[in-house]
Amino acid sequence: MELLAGSYEQVLFGFTVHPEPATRGDHQKWTPVADFTHHAHTASLSAVAVNSRFVVTGSKDETIHIYDMKKKIEHGALVHHNGTITCLRFYGTRHLISGAEDGLICVWDAKKWECLKSIKAHKGHVTFLSIHPSGKLALSVGTDKTLRTWNLVEGRSAFIKNIKQNAHIVEWSPSGEKYVVVLLNRIDVYHLDTASVSGTITNEKRISSVTFLSDSVLAVAGDEEVVRFFDCDSLVCLCEFKAHENRVKGMFSFEVPEHHVLVTASNDGFIKMWKLKLDKKVPPSLLCEVNTGARLTCLGVWLDRVTDAKKSLPSTAPFPVSKERARTNKTECGNMVQEEGTPEPGSKKPASTGDREKPAKGARLVPAKRRRTTALLEKKKKRKMQLT
Repeated sequence: MELLAGSYEQVLFGFTVHPEPATRGDHQKWTPVADFTHHAHTASLSAVAVNSRFVVTGSKDETIHIYDMKKKIEHGALVHHNGTITCLRFYGTRHLISGAEDGLICVWDAKKWECLKSIKAHKGHVTFLSIHPSGKLALSVGTDKTLRTWNLVEGRSAFIKNIKQNAHIVEWSPSGEKYVVVLLNRIDVYHLDTASVSGTITNEKRISSVTFLSDSVLAVAGDEEVVRFFDCDSLVCLCEFKAHENRVKGMFSFEVPEHHVLVTASNDGFIKMWKLKLDKKVPPSLLCEVNTGARLTCLGVWLDRVTDAKKSLPSTAPFPVSKERARTNKTECGNMVQEEGTPEPGSKKPASTGDREKPAKGARLVPAKRRRTTALLEKKKKRKMQLT
């Protein structure tokens, strides 16, 4: 497995973890070994996502970079968004969904790396998104004080709920029967069948990351050194423990044959792995830790598994890949962006001119080296203008 952490210093860190067998009377220890440091972005990293083959990172430089974990090479950059990339989510090996401060949610083909669709999702920034385990629904929250449900089968907005504050995190439970919405230091627990709040959890400080350890137990971290486990049914705190010396910025949980593992990353520069007890009321034990020496901002774990190889968004989802991507016009918030050249229902199909439509700017994969060169040239031009 590989631990991946993005940083304020524009670097993506990669550490390979080697589990060591436990001897009698000794606790199992895992050893992280530095694998790579990838400096592709020109601003701090803001999001990271992984599937069985690729790692993608989003940044304040408005780009998404792709890293091939099998070949250990940079694969290119996606430059469709205008604004900081705020969230990235893979669904299986075929689709990537991104959200940004431009209010767009983009669906990408993770094979050809083409933008299949752009949705004008929120009037403000898209702050977070989460895909239902079935792949048929997605939730997003933004700075327009709305929680939006997206029908991924039909590619449209299914439900809009107004909330009193700007939410910055939304997350489905493993079964998809419930979800949580985070507003500052408050967590509202919703049930899918009623779409209403069933309870509220209050943390001591602003929450920066949550992850489900089971369908009812939620790990919560915020602007403090402590991680807490909450029961989403009884709404009580099961346990808390000091994980870092500074605020926790990211968490990730997964299961191995022997036990359940929680990974945490902090502003103090450390990535730590914790072995969870069967009884979540008991604080976990430390498996290993590594100091990156940087201010970490986001976290991911690449497990080198092929279990999601056939997992993709529903085949009926309207995300066809055309040979030439049509330019798009942004319509009102909540509707799918309509492609130019696509006739409205009942209208006549325009006659062909024989000219092939040019691809939309930024809708395809751009070699990272060329993008960095362009960025440097633009900086030099700005400096010259300031001097004159």
